[in-house]
Amino acid sequence: MSALRHFISLADWSPEEIEGLIMEAARIKAEWKAGVRPPILTGKTLGMIFEKPSLRTRVSFEMAMRHLGGDAIYLSPQEVGLGKRESVADVARVLSRYVDAIMARVFAHSVLEEMARYATVPVINGLSDDEHPCQALGDMLTVYEKKGHLRGLKLAFVGDGNNVATALLYICAMLGVDFAIATPPGYMLKEPVIERGKAFAARSGSRLLFTQDPIEAVRDADVIYTDVWASMGQEAEAEIRRRIFPPYQVNAALVGQAKPDVIVMHCLPAHRGEEITDEVADGPHSVIFDQAENRLHAQKALLVHLLSG
Repeated sequence: MSALRHFISLADWSPEEIEGLIMEAARIKAEWKAGVRPPILTGKTLGMIFEKPSLRTRVSFEMAMRHLGGDAIYLSPQEVGLGKRESVADVARVLSRYVDAIMARVFAHSVLEEMARYATVPVINGLSDDEHPCQALGDMLTVYEKKGHLRGLKLAFVGDGNNVATALLYICAMLGVDFAIATPPGYMLKEPVIERGKAFAARSGSRLLFTQDPIEAVRDADVIYTDVWASMGQEAEAEIRRRIFPPYQVNAALVGQAKPDVIVMHCLPAHRGEEITDEVADGPHSVIFDQAENRLHAQKALLVHLLSG
């Protein structure tokens, strides 16, 4: 068994490790499709803590453990009450006595950091307000499948500078993928995130663009990516955002400004008619459901790495 590792932020891992996870995910997926399904994690159990609702995160992690011969336990917000019913530190220490790894989908990123300080088993970020690293892993697996390589491609994110955009900036900059993001004024990525992305890009050669112009962002893009305008926890801002974000909708006109073979991605759930149109989401450029499937395979690679060494 390797030394204890957590998967809280992509920034905690090296570019070589991240690329290795993506290649391992591609291998595991190919074997699964071919009917080769070794029960690598027999006897292992993943505890799954949720503060936020989920479709893809819950099902993909639960099925990943089943496919690998292990098991998963779902823990609802009411059952755990992180930091309310019981301290984060105590939850981490107790669960470490029961399960082999903890996946937590939370609001505050600091909750994951505290959990990792006290847990004696790996802690996985299933989503926080700051970053969504598992989503980015599945996304890069999808891009690799569709394009055959990663380095030198251009990914353009259009919309809110949120947790998904943060993870995509990090993983693109780490792996030599050019990254452009177009956001309305006041909705850009946080400055520390941008500075960290620039540091990764300086090492990989990735080119970065931060703009308010979606057409500028998608010009010559191989990938266009979008997400909801108001994330979970921002419901009070939703109406304001609906007035600000329409120029950032991913529609046929915007897709037409990118490369002819551009692929369009969305982490889902989608608010169709807002950040993306039906014509694009269901059109020939869309890979959003392949992308959703690849959460499963990317997380298998992560679980194997963390739990089998």
